[in-house]
Amino acid sequence: MFKPEDEEQLIEKVVHINRVAKVVKGGRRFSFSAIVVVGDGKGTIGTGLGKANQVPDAIRKGIEKAKRDMKEICLYETSIPYKVIGESGAGRVLLKPAGPGTGLIAGGAVRAVLEAAGVQNILTKCLGSHNPHNIVRATMRGLRSLRTPEEIARRRGKTVEEMVT
Repeated sequence: MFKPEDEEQLIEKVVHINRVAKVVKGGRRFSFSAIVVVGDGKGTIGTGLGKANQVPDAIRKGIEKAKRDMKEICLYETSIPYKVIGESGAGRVLLKPAGPGTGLIAGGAVRAVLEAAGVQNILTKCLGSHNPHNIVRATMRGLRSLRTPEEIARRRGKTVEEMVT
C-alpha cells in the first residue's frame, strides 16, 4: 500500500483541463476542472478530479484526491498479465499485454495512466467514447480488475501448478 514517505518519487500527470462557464447576472464566471493521475511508477496509481476558480488550485486539489485514491495494481514484469477491457459509461479501453521492446502503444489519457503506473510494454485501444473522464476511469477499472495467478488459484482452491497443467 502507498505510504506518505514515498511521496517525493511520485509521478504526477495532468490528463485534461476543462474550462466551465456559469452565466450570472453580471456576465460569465469561469472555473476549471482538472483530471490528474498520480503514480509511483512501480504499480501503485490513483486518479483525481479537482475543481477550482484557478487552474493551479484545480490541479492541486486533483493531486490531493489522486493520492487518497492510490491503489496497487497487478503487473507482470513490465506489462500486464492478461488481456482486459475496462468500462466506464460509454468509454471502453482494451488493454493487451505486449512483449519486451514493444513500448507503450496508447493514446493521451490512457498513456498518462499507464506511464504513472510504470507499465512499459502494452497495446491499448479506446473503444466507444473518447471522453477523457470516462477513458481514465475505464483504464483504472481495467487495471484494478487484474489478478495475480496466485490469487486466482487461491480463489479456485487450487495451486498454480494445477491450473497451468
